Amino acid sequence: MKEQMASLQLEVDTAYLYERLAGIQEDASTAAVLRSLAEIEKSHADHILGKIRVLAPAVQLPAPSSKARLQFKMGGVFGYDFIIANLSSVERQIARSAIEHKLGKGEVPSGFEHNHLKILEALSQRTTANVSGGFLSKMEGRHKSVGGNALRAAVLGANDGLVSNMSLVMGIAGAAAENNMILLTGLAGLLAGAISMALGEWLSVQSSRELFLKQIALEAEELASSPEHEEQELALIYQAKGIDKAKAQEMAKKIMVDKDMALDTLVREELGIDKAELGGSSWEAAITSFLLFALGAIIPVMPFFFTQGRMAIYVSISLSVVGLFGIGSATSLFTGRSVWFSGLRQVFFGLTAAAVTYGVGHIIGVSLAG
Repeated sequence: MKEQMASLQLEVDTAYLYERLAGIQEDASTAAVLRSLAEIEKSHADHILGKIRVLAPAVQLPAPSSKARLQFKMGGVFGYDFIIANLSSVERQIARSAIEHKLGKGEVPSGFEHNHLKILEALSQRTTANVSGGFLSKMEGRHKSVGGNALRAAVLGANDGLVSNMSLVMGIAGAAAENNMILLTGLAGLLAGAISMALGEWLSVQSSRELFLKQIALEAEELASSPEHEEQELALIYQAKGIDKAKAQEMAKKIMVDKDMALDTLVREELGIDKAELGGSSWEAAITSFLLFALGAIIPVMPFFFTQGRMAIYVSISLSVVGLFGIGSATSLFTGRSVWFSGLRQVFFGLTAAAVTYGVGHIIGVSLAG
């Protein structure tokens, strides 16, 4: 009973916040979407209240809590973006609880437990009159990086290889190891790190691919069993993107006529999955990660092929500084920072890590020699 009452209050508070947010919107379509979400939450509250009244017939629908009222009042002072963030968190929590409940009963999740969250995300991609820029920037920031995720992965992969192997090489050099030992250790670190990165990337992409396929299968099952619900949710998503209610409903109805097109659209709009890619090639990602890590990791090792002693260490550090600055400069493409700031910051952190491992290696080397 206690848990059900808490769920009831959560639904009432969520409906209240959706309704109040709708009331301050100057954009009619945004207000309509928020009111629709409020009505859905109210229906959820009524459903929970019905279950509670089976055991306690006197229970009434509670009023919005003081916490929800305070949140809305604070939004008037500090901006409403934190309310949207809180609602997103609540919708995520509700979806997770719904999925866990179904799995506990041996049922298959429907595939649209996260639809309200998707609708909020769609709303966040639009410029609305009374929602602050912080709310919008959370989504818009995804589109401002130059070169996208591929460039970011390339830069970070090379950075991991360079920093980790430079630290490893400097640690062994600090222990006053012979040139061959430093070279062997550096190459071993390169190979081990590159394999680890490749395996991790392969597992990540393959797991995402398998999850996408499972989600698509669930969406297809839900489309077959509850097309009306899917049509309603799809229309709401279109409304959240700025399309008027009548047009959104018309578009959703037309799409639902062709089941294949409907599935493709629902997968793209509700789940954010591109069926043509399905997370990309896991092998391509693994090979790319291996090569990028190795490219960065070979830089501090190269001098030890041609020289030795202090000279090899100095050349290794010099080449690593150039590499670190280049990597740092590349990060400015998707951070917006200046080239000099990004490059010098990367050099500082890389040299700090190398100095620490060199010092540790020197202490251990002296201790073992003594």
